[in-house]
Amino acid sequence: MFGKTTTKAWKQLEKVFKHFDGTEMNDLFAADPKRGERYTEQLENMLVDYSKNRIDDNVMGALFELARERGLKEKINDMFGGKKINTTENRAVLHIALRNRGNSPIYVDGRDVMPQINATLEKIKDFSEAVRLGRFTGYTGKKLTNIVNIGIGGSDLGPFMACEALRHYWAKDIKCWFISNIDGTGCAEVLNKVDPETTLFIVASKTFTTIETLTNARTCRKWLVDALGEHAVAKHFIALSTNKEEVEKFGINPENMFEFWDFVGGRYSMWSAIGMIIAIAVGFKNFERMLEGAYAMDEHFKNSEFKHNIPVILALIGIWYNNFYGIHRYGVIPYDQYLQYLPAYLQQLDMESNGKSVTSDNKYVDYATGPVLFGGAGTNVQHSFFQLLHQGTEIVPIDLIVPAISHNEIGTHQQILLANVLAQGEALMRGKTEATAAAELEAAGKSQAEIARLKKYKSFSGNRPSTTIVLKKVDPYTLGMLVAMYEHKVFTQGVIWNINSFDQFGVELGKKLALNILPELQGTAHNVQHDSSTSNLINHIKKIRK
Repeated sequence: MFGKTTTKAWKQLEKVFKHFDGTEMNDLFAADPKRGERYTEQLENMLVDYSKNRIDDNVMGALFELARERGLKEKINDMFGGKKINTTENRAVLHIALRNRGNSPIYVDGRDVMPQINATLEKIKDFSEAVRLGRFTGYTGKKLTNIVNIGIGGSDLGPFMACEALRHYWAKDIKCWFISNIDGTGCAEVLNKVDPETTLFIVASKTFTTIETLTNARTCRKWLVDALGEHAVAKHFIALSTNKEEVEKFGINPENMFEFWDFVGGRYSMWSAIGMIIAIAVGFKNFERMLEGAYAMDEHFKNSEFKHNIPVILALIGIWYNNFYGIHRYGVIPYDQYLQYLPAYLQQLDMESNGKSVTSDNKYVDYATGPVLFGGAGTNVQHSFFQLLHQGTEIVPIDLIVPAISHNEIGTHQQILLANVLAQGEALMRGKTEATAAAELEAAGKSQAEIARLKKYKSFSGNRPSTTIVLKKVDPYTLGMLVAMYEHKVFTQGVIWNINSFDQFGVELGKKLALNILPELQGTAHNVQHDSSTSNLINHIKKIRK
């Protein structure tokens, strides 16, 4: 049984917290001139400095003991060994197999899954290169240069984030578009910008029944047929699915159906055929480099001691804040325009995985689980929510991510960007006392009355945590490492909290109720029982739409 009052290591952490609470990071740095070096880990071209967190050796030692007590090492081995750790759905969890560049056998139910994964990768390679080189053309023989991904959730957020992150590597004549929301605006805006003769639609739906995806796909199909005729569908649509029958009904050539498997969850699927648009945009070699970067992080996570294991360290620090400080939120701030959509991707990865309230042994939790994640691109967000980070009443730990080298080294842009990210971490940690603020105001010639009035406004409490992640450059390999790092962080926290990070039943109830409400809005059903609020809203909307 796992609970905050029943676990030996948890009880020890509560004692450590009582002793440590109130400790100032400024004092920790003053006492240890090498703190910045000691609390830094590096994997190839990724450096992770976690020294500006409210931790010391005793805290980390107790957290590592919690990980050991929770059997983290065994759980890691279970995942990599193909055991069905997604217990509620009786499935293995093998996104790591998709990027298993060592190609060692991984068995599920006694069958090595690597041959089918390798075969699909080869098929992705052949098709993506055929599109890029103009060997696979549209119905009228023109090269397909507008690639439209139709999906939602994991079939959209991962590929969209990765394509934007790797925009520097796009083929010069290819443009990528994404349709996800059921709101028709998204579909209409894309169709207004592309040419039927040069557009390839990728329909990403494992079951080929997802209502948002199929509704958007049918709208795009009608648009294409109206322009080029029914026979054009097979040359302008491909499917990422396992439902061959429905794919064929849609008019897609089954040879252009690319499969993925039950052991790959949607939010972990950009490494699979779901990443087709990535391979087309940046080329299959760069897609492989992304897999290789993820594999490097996989090997690090699987084989490194906890005290040097980057995903484990980040996960445990998150546990420390969430469950002992009572800080149930954190921010991810990439200081790179190419990574601007990383926070949105990580929102699904983290909150869909660990937003759970029932343990793996079927009990309600009595402790906090998944935190709220938000973020945005620096320096933009310095001019929005950073006011709260520095002077608000809510403490928000943040990850600051920055490449040392930009793909677009223009003038002093990158140096200014780097100065800003380093300054933010330092400012959050150091703060500014009232005395310092008063001295600065006095040096600026302010009167004593003005100093007394302004010094509190201009002071900062400091002691606000951040982790700084420095990349050499945002390239396919590094992106793979970065995303895999967060995947394993989320997995580790799920193990500590004793929850299943790989189901997502919480997304289902609202979708089912929507299917009940839809006939009412369409006028084909009446007098369905709802609460008074929902009934009033339905009636109000129907009146407006008459």
